[in-house]
Amino acid sequence: MRQLFVSLFSILLIQNSVVAQVQPPVLPQLNAPPRSSKPASPKLESLPSLYNEEGLTPDEAVNVAVYERCNRSVVNISTLGVRADRFFLRTTEEGNGSGSVLDKEGHILTNYHVIDRAQQVAVTLYNEETYPAKLVGADPVNDIAVIKIDAKPDELFPIEFGDSDKLRVGMRVFALGNPFGLERTMSDGMISSLNRTLEIQQNWIIKSIIQIDASINPGNSGGPLINSHAKLIGMNTAIASRVEQSAGIGFAIPINLIRRVVPELIDHGRVIRGEIGISHVTVTEHGLRVSQLTPNGPAEKAGVRGPRRIRRGPAVIIDRSAADTIVALENEPVASAAEFLGIIESKKPGEVVTLTILRNDQLIEISVTLGGSVNEKGVGI
Repeated sequence: MRQLFVSLFSILLIQNSVVAQVQPPVLPQLNAPPRSSKPASPKLESLPSLYNEEGLTPDEAVNVAVYERCNRSVVNISTLGVRADRFFLRTTEEGNGSGSVLDKEGHILTNYHVIDRAQQVAVTLYNEETYPAKLVGADPVNDIAVIKIDAKPDELFPIEFGDSDKLRVGMRVFALGNPFGLERTMSDGMISSLNRTLEIQQNWIIKSIIQIDASINPGNSGGPLINSHAKLIGMNTAIASRVEQSAGIGFAIPINLIRRVVPELIDHGRVIRGEIGISHVTVTEHGLRVSQLTPNGPAEKAGVRGPRRIRRGPAVIIDRSAADTIVALENEPVASAAEFLGIIESKKPGEVVTLTILRNDQLIEISVTLGGSVNEKGVGI
């Protein structure tokens, strides 16, 4: 075996020797640059499709353009309020939020919960000028408020509205605001889902909420949600988190809802909604049982029945089984107070709505003419 190994090794040496003799000698080139073992690095000029004249990638260029176009339209809001504790001691409470400039008159859009119970509200513009603000109007059920400052028109840069009906999951979005008091902060992400529901007030649910994964934190409330065309598509209002900071699930009120509410807040200070005169319902397997009617209200006038009160001596017995059960409103089935309120919210005083009622195991329809505007907390159910 050893002899075989030596023989094969010898043959390889002989072959290499022969090849070396056959190959011609390599002559050195005069004035030739030294060879390098590393490939030449490409120059920036050789990649014109990746960068613009400022050296920005397309994504970076969009980020910068959105921020520069919208930055002056975003304001920081600071509040000062007084809170009473369980020992009835009054303590000062400070808060921070964000907002968007609506017009040259100084109207600012923000969340209602940002300025709720605040005794003093201050707005800081992009140029670090701060102005006291006063409340113009609020819609607590949709968490929308409009405040106003007396600033010079040339200091105010109204934000441009987009169209939230054209949003798609996966579209890029930007959140601007004042998280944790860090002024003029921008984060980006995408639309994670559409038509989420969010309960703002008890028994009042907004169905068209935008879900995003852009980082928003305390202080972002009331700030704008922007698309890649630098247009307002929503207002950041809440996060889903167990630690009160961003966990990648944020929610924004769509601009088309805001667009419908804001003019009424500016003109009337509140949203004028129709009043049906049903102050409380109980959820049953068949629908919404009427628990309490507003005395001489629209529903009672139309013939809707509530619980029957039976007096037996000094005692009064309430027979709830005698009350009507609302099965549908405007031919739309209703299984919760939120669904009922969602339809009423879109109606105005004087409009007629049709209730489908279950009474004595029979379905009947009752037309109700809605009454005047309700209080600012909405229909009380």
